[in-house]
Amino acid sequence: MKDQQHNASFFCGGSRNFEKFIHHFDKVFVLEIDLETLNQRLAKRSADDWGGRESEREMVRQLHASGGDVPKNGIRIDATQPLEQVVDEILTHCGLPQQG
Repeated sequence: MKDQQHNASFFCGGSRNFEKFIHHFDKVFVLEIDLETLNQRLAKRSADDWGGRESEREMVRQLHASGGDVPKNGIRIDATQPLEQVVDEILTHCGLPQQG
């Protein structure tokens, strides 16, 4: 059942089995970053956060390089932009007013 009380609902995250449920979403956005930005962001994570351990970081880097586990038909968004621009771009694709 779709939520009819709100203009939009957003979910953030990823899943290796997205093929099983992606059809329930009206739009899917893929936030893309370059390897340098990815490494900088991973370096800021503590060991308690996922991606904070080197073995997890290596897995993330491999997935980034292969493009694996990413929906092919998702709307690509350059996530190296400032956060406000990323949000505004997503809102525009959804036909919603921008923040600023």
